[in-house]
Amino acid sequence: MVYKNRKKKGQSTLEYIILVTGVIAILIIFLNPTNGIFNTAFNSTLRTGTNGMFDMANRLQTSRYDNP
Repeated sequence: MVYKNRKKKGQSTLEYIILVTGVIAILIIFLNPTNGIFNTAFNSTLRTGTNGMFDMANRLQTSRYDNP
């Protein structure tokens, strides 16, 4: 019985490794560094988030309460 559980656990681990490798390969293919559609969408999302953070930082910096 112990041997069967060990074999199944090893099989499970191998399946996860294959799955993760497949996902990474798909990301590398579709995130073409020059003009891939997913790369464009990713950069747009990243730019939007970054701009939001800069806007919020500027708001916080200019809205400080200065104690006289």
